[in-house]
Amino acid sequence: MPHIVIDYSAGLETRHDMQALCDALFAAMAADPAIPDPTSLKIRARPHDFFRIGTEPQSFAHAELFLLAGRDDATKAGLTATILGVMDQMLPDVGSLSVDVADMARATYAKRVL
Repeated sequence: MPHIVIDYSAGLETRHDMQALCDALFAAMAADPAIPDPTSLKIRARPHDFFRIGTEPQSFAHAELFLLAGRDDATKAGLTATILGVMDQMLPDVGSLSVDVADMARATYAKRVL
């Protein structure tokens, strides 16, 4: 925990290094004091072949940050700003960049680690 899932329009991976994006996001998040244990970060990106954005064809990348509940809005806003900043730097020609945060309930979140 936390998880970052990046959904993006298929084809971006031919112009952008999506692994480098994941690595840059990891570095930025690991440096943030709101993430006390960087070893718990999980970042992944997945392309979407079929999508529609408004009335004009354009590319997109949307990051969803999943956090265990308990962080205040200011902390969440800081984290989303960090993520959007990295995405803007790494994906400057992408038509639509966005980030959102979802709280995960501590009572129901489960994981298994070796």
